[in-house]
Amino acid sequence: MKMKKAIQLDDKDNVATVTDDVSKGEQVEVLSPMGEVILDAKPIEDIIFGHKLALRKLDKGEEIIKYGEVIGVALKPIAVGGWVHTHNVESGRLPTSELEAEK
Repeated sequence: MKMKKAIQLDDKDNVATVTDDVSKGEQVEVLSPMGEVILDAKPIEDIIFGHKLALRKLDKGEEIIKYGEVIGVALKPIAVGGWVHTHNVESGRLPTSELEAEK
């Protein structure tokens, strides 16, 4: 069975994108933008193809960086290997929690 991979798109990123569906505990080789292995991660939950994996512990309120740019803010702490998606990240441009509070 081939090794699952994730790609860090910019060296400033604190997340990487998985290139296949990944199961909790499955070993994932994280590649830098230059193609070098920068981390052997074991996701702490299942992650769907094309979604993000935390490269380090992210604190509540911390900016999520992808493409070298801020794409959102952590709504709660996210552990190394955690799935980074809409259930634990809020858009930095359109704060969805504020919209929910207005309903």
